[in-house]
Amino acid sequence: MAFRDASVVVIETARTVVRAALGLHELLRTPSVIIQARVGLRKSANTNDFRTETGASTSRASSLPLVAPPNATVGDYLVGTQLDDALAAGQDIAISWPFADGDVRDWTQAEAIWKYVLFNRLERRRAQNESPVLLSMYPGLSRDTYERTCQVFFERFNVAGFSILERPMAQLYATTSLSGVVVDIEYDKTDITPIYDGFIQRSACDTIPLGIRDCQEYLVHILRHSNPSLMKTLFPPDSEITPSEETIEETLLAFVKQILQEGHIRVPSDGETAIPDDEGVTDIAAIVVAGKEKAVIESGMKKKANAKASAAEQARAREIEALDLITVEFRDKSVTLGKERHRLCEPLFDPTLLNGLGKRRSSVSLQNATGHAVRQTELDMRQYIWQGLFVTGDLTRHVKGIAIALQSRLSPFIAQPELQTDVQPRSIRILNLPEYYPEYRDTGEGFAAFLGCSIVAKLTFSDPHGKNFVSKADYSQKGPHSIIEMSPALL
Repeated sequence: MAFRDASVVVIETARTVVRAALGLHELLRTPSVIIQARVGLRKSANTNDFRTETGASTSRASSLPLVAPPNATVGDYLVGTQLDDALAAGQDIAISWPFADGDVRDWTQAEAIWKYVLFNRLERRRAQNESPVLLSMYPGLSRDTYERTCQVFFERFNVAGFSILERPMAQLYATTSLSGVVVDIEYDKTDITPIYDGFIQRSACDTIPLGIRDCQEYLVHILRHSNPSLMKTLFPPDSEITPSEETIEETLLAFVKQILQEGHIRVPSDGETAIPDDEGVTDIAAIVVAGKEKAVIESGMKKKANAKASAAEQARAREIEALDLITVEFRDKSVTLGKERHRLCEPLFDPTLLNGLGKRRSSVSLQNATGHAVRQTELDMRQYIWQGLFVTGDLTRHVKGIAIALQSRLSPFIAQPELQTDVQPRSIRILNLPEYYPEYRDTGEGFAAFLGCSIVAKLTFSDPHGKNFVSKADYSQKGPHSIIEMSPALL
């Protein structure tokens, strides 16, 4: 049987975030539900023995797994806004991230997250659930993991159909390519997945302990020690209250997160070229199709304003542009920043910069890890894989230029003139999300996995023969093992 597009549920499960939406539309939309992939457990009379691996029992347990009491049930865990409200109220909560390892640490915690998404946020009803679900998960999981996931969705959530898609494949599908190397930058880790002709090269996949958190902590360090004016603005020396070290770090981290989310950061690269000024709009239809009419209008108005400005004003404007200064409103204060903000991503390409912070986590840079992963594939595959460098993850939603910066640093891995043969790669091509998905134009590449899942879900659940998903009849006949046979990506 085929399902109506309006009933299809798509759930993307990443290490630290879960995204979901109900219904597929003519123009595929961005996720309507985005929550942190974490659960919390209150300390109460019935759970006095709960702890984390470090023995902490506070809300600052980071991403350490929660060693919960054996009698903890799905209903005991707080998820989403429930957990946010409890933490805001200052309750004593232990936090765990069940997907942080790229696997399922605790099935009860995982079920609590999926249940919250399906029934609380998407308002499905278990007794009469007519929605099929496409779930994306990390690649390389055991068959037992896939089968148990299938069992949870049918027996606990009563879904009408179920299919699993591996996350890197979804990300690459979103670019309309079948070969490439997917670099997924998440909060704590970065996953590198070479794919050839629609198949993940399992032996070449790699994960390095570098992520958004390292970048944020590094920029906090830079701002604190190289921008005295910012420190004076945020922490006036004549203030009656002397801020603690913890307060300073938390304030600067909140500031860094704000300028990151507002899109004030880019990644300078030797491979970048200056964008030429428009001499005039010659193809209005192309501008409209690309959704850039607003930018063209604003550019024209800016040119007219500059033409009327005095010579002194133009000189000042050129000076500000050269210094790359911006003013940001942060907690009722105006803060001026310069080019130092663009250093956010430096630890990705040179992790030794983290040594001075006492937070060394990886000795392998992003470019070396990516180059090494591709070199683990067969020689005749590499030229096709290098034609699809795709950098994705939450960081790419707000920071432009990461793919270009990585591309320029990967050139040593293909620049070997003395070894040039017919199968030797000669260039590296960057992949992006197509322009014809208007809902995704302003999201960078961060929602690539969700877009790929939506595309596959539209094809999968509209198939009247149902060969690419497990129906209730299939599950009744074959049980959880049916997911292995009826999700092509898992064969």
